[in-house]
Amino acid sequence: MDEKLHQLNRRYVAAISAADGAYYRWAVQSGVTPHTLDLLYALNDGMPHSQKQICEEWGIPKTTVNTVVKACQAAGYITLEPMPGRPRQRQLCLTEAGQAYAREALAELYLLEDQAMAAAVERYGATFVDAMELYCASFRAALEASLSKKKEDNSL
Repeated sequence: MDEKLHQLNRRYVAAISAADGAYYRWAVQSGVTPHTLDLLYALNDGMPHSQKQICEEWGIPKTTVNTVVKACQAAGYITLEPMPGRPRQRQLCLTEAGQAYAREALAELYLLEDQAMAAAVERYGATFVDAMELYCASFRAALEASLSKKKEDNSL
């Protein structure tokens, strides 16, 4: 193990954990469950998303997404509509009430994020986001390869 890389990884993971904790605290203090916040955040980009996509992109378990979707459906915030070209999948869509709720719930959070991003971009430039995305994609690929190998080894 390369000790310098190990220490950088520890700092990075600690920073990610601190950010996750900040989102969690903000959600709880704002009266939104953390997983509802995740779902609203994911859906508030105006693009269609399936439950499967939300699970994969946001790292949320399927059962959790399903529970939150059902609660948001019951509240009138989300509808499930057929996904073009994928008859067995449904896309999650914010209703007008859901869009209003998301705007209201996320407005302060977006301002706080913008402040943090402005500080980071001022110091490091926008390429630091590219570096984070590369790290995450590389880690995910390495993890998937490791898990696949373990699965192969266990099946022998």
